[in-house]
Amino acid sequence: MSNSENSNAFGKKTEDSFKRDDGSRLVPQSASEVLQPKEPPPPPKRSRQARNGFIVFLNFLMTSMVLGVVAVIIIFFIGKQNFEEPGPLKESQTIVIREGSGLNQISKQLRARGVIDNDYLFGIGVKLHGVAGEMKAGEYAFTPAMSMQEVMDTILSGKGIVYKVTIPEGLTTHAIYKRVAANKTLIGDMPEMLPEGSLMPDTYPFQRGATRTEIIMRMQDFQKHLLAEVWERRTANLPISTPEELVILASIVEKETGKSDERPHVASVFINRLKKGIRLQSDPTIIYGIFGGEGKPKGRPIYRSDIDKPTPYNTYTIDALPPGPIANPGRAALEAVANPSITEDLFFVADGTGGHVFAKTLKDHNANVARWRAIEKRQKQEIAKRAKEAAKASAKSGGEGTDKTKGEGKDGKNNKDDKSN
Repeated sequence: MSNSENSNAFGKKTEDSFKRDDGSRLVPQSASEVLQPKEPPPPPKRSRQARNGFIVFLNFLMTSMVLGVVAVIIIFFIGKQNFEEPGPLKESQTIVIREGSGLNQISKQLRARGVIDNDYLFGIGVKLHGVAGEMKAGEYAFTPAMSMQEVMDTILSGKGIVYKVTIPEGLTTHAIYKRVAANKTLIGDMPEMLPEGSLMPDTYPFQRGATRTEIIMRMQDFQKHLLAEVWERRTANLPISTPEELVILASIVEKETGKSDERPHVASVFINRLKKGIRLQSDPTIIYGIFGGEGKPKGRPIYRSDIDKPTPYNTYTIDALPPGPIANPGRAALEAVANPSITEDLFFVADGTGGHVFAKTLKDHNANVARWRAIEKRQKQEIAKRAKEAAKASAKSGGEGTDKTKGEGKDGKNNKDDKSN
């Protein structure tokens, strides 16, 4: 290539190097011009889409929603922490939540008693758990520092303070009604008097707000259920044909002995008598025939005239069973009659220790009765002796110089003539 061609090529290359991409010519600057600050290029213009008002609103809405969700999460965790942390209660409190109380009323009641310190937060927490309509009425014991969570769980459980009413075996229906009516924790009137023997003696737990009618109905339902079970398990060939007759005889057994281990033996005596057609001759039937469910006045003995007095219940004057129970027997007495001991005994009498001694024959029984009379006599003599000594001690301590209990006191005599049980 010639020198002229090289020179033209170089010049063209140099000229091309001073052109911008857009085709404009790049003008060389001096060193001082290069060092001078330049104005920054203007920002790019926003697109028409970005300037749309709807898009701006959506951006604002999305930002607000994100911030709102974050705020809700923060509030939720703070509230949850407060709901589960120990509460302000310093001493145990007992609170009665009445039937029909709403969540708002319960929350304010708890706050007023110092169980919780924020009734609004408690209400929100209960609603978030989805149990606002499941708060149960009752009397509840709240312990110190219980959290709102624990307070809520306690009320939801319905496990309030438990009270009890105990009905001993052998009470008449009249006596049971008096006991239930006297219970100050129960509410409401007593129901109509139920038949004798239709209630089951036991201990019945209940919570404040329970009614007297509810307790009586529970006794009746329990008796029906248990009687059906016992009747199904009875021994074959018993001289009783219905569950009602089983209750009648069980009530007599119940009144004859308070010792549970004796009941099957006592029951066997009456079963043997029924099989042989011998009258039962049970003292408690004398008392019920005369005084009914109200019972014999305290201290009033059984007289010979009582034994001979005909009544529908007096088993000294009637054959077989009386027309109805004389008390409300318990489970053990029902079981004893349904499954009595296998014996040949026809008699029993007290042995002086709270139990009884049994006999097959009248001769042996009369001997047992004689021993019991001797025991009774010694017991009464001992009682009289102690009473005399107490009177002397009282007179001496009162400063009296004369013994006003001169002479021997009379031996106590049995007001009821000897008889066979």
